[in-house]
Amino acid sequence: MTIEHVELKIKGMQCTGCEQSIEDAILILPGIVKVKADYVKKTARIEFDDQMVTEQDFQLAIEKKGYDIENQQPKKKSYLLHTVIFIILLIAVGGTALWGKSLMPELIPQLNAQMSHVMLFSIGFLTGFHCIGMCGSFVISYSSKVTSKAGAILAHLAYGIGKTISYSAIGAGFGLLGAAITITSHMRGIAALFASIFLLIYGLKMLDLIPSLRSFTIRLPKAFTKEVNSNIKTQRSPLVIGLLTGFLLGCGPLQAMYIMAAGTGSPQEGASLLLFFGLGTLVPLLGFGFFANLLSRNTIHDLVRVSGVLVIVMGVMMANRGLKLTKSGYDFGSVQEMVSESIDSIDTTNTSLKP
Repeated sequence: MTIEHVELKIKGMQCTGCEQSIEDAILILPGIVKVKADYVKKTARIEFDDQMVTEQDFQLAIEKKGYDIENQQPKKKSYLLHTVIFIILLIAVGGTALWGKSLMPELIPQLNAQMSHVMLFSIGFLTGFHCIGMCGSFVISYSSKVTSKAGAILAHLAYGIGKTISYSAIGAGFGLLGAAITITSHMRGIAALFASIFLLIYGLKMLDLIPSLRSFTIRLPKAFTKEVNSNIKTQRSPLVIGLLTGFLLGCGPLQAMYIMAAGTGSPQEGASLLLFFGLGTLVPLLGFGFFANLLSRNTIHDLVRVSGVLVIVMGVMMANRGLKLTKSGYDFGSVQEMVSESIDSIDTTNTSLKP
């Protein structure tokens, strides 16, 4: 037996939860001695018996989880194609937002919660494609035990209810925490500003434009994460599996939403935000068989990046909320009013100077 070491560069890792997903995919292969995935470095270091397993086996296992091995010399044509796809998706998202604005112009200045909920559902839907790699195996675990279509529908419904309840309850908890530490309106504004900074950082991380931001990561104890994963894998009840997934806090977008819930300083708003986000994630997750055949891994990665843009937009909205609560005079409405007054003042001055 010869023990070899290899370090693979992984493409598509979006959060620390991806580490566990990749490690689980490799550990089930024969001849594996040790595996350590690292989200910050985007690598997986593997010790293995080269008589029992090959690097090609690693690649296949990683690809089945929705990730890719990065090439040292990526093809320019492929890079150009991915860029074009991303721009098209971004234009589609922007076009939808502008269309919504044209339908509800009176809601935009106030950044109404209903618009936020639509945005949250969209973020959940797009990041739900990332959930396929992390939580798809949980869906398979209970689906494989169902023998009828009616049973499958009931199982998916139970899983969806459990997951949504879990997200909403934890979101309410973070909202309650925010309310407990922000007694005054000014303090709630400061908390919202801090939350907006986190959202902006998470959005940029999802876009992967600034590699150094990957080091800015909230990590739960690995023992806790492994314990939750272990409990999920041994469960037979779809409802309980759904309830436990809310505690997998390694997911970056989910962390961002929980922080946003804390920034609201309200358990009701926190629960509402996570409710819409959770509902959005269920669509691609429960239909991952269909989406897996329809979309390539690179397209799914692009969808997650587009959701990063939406997270940044939510960060800006949260910042505006904070600026308004602190009465800084620099929120969107106040700035717009100051600009309008300045323009009116200039027009009045020019009119008075005319002979």
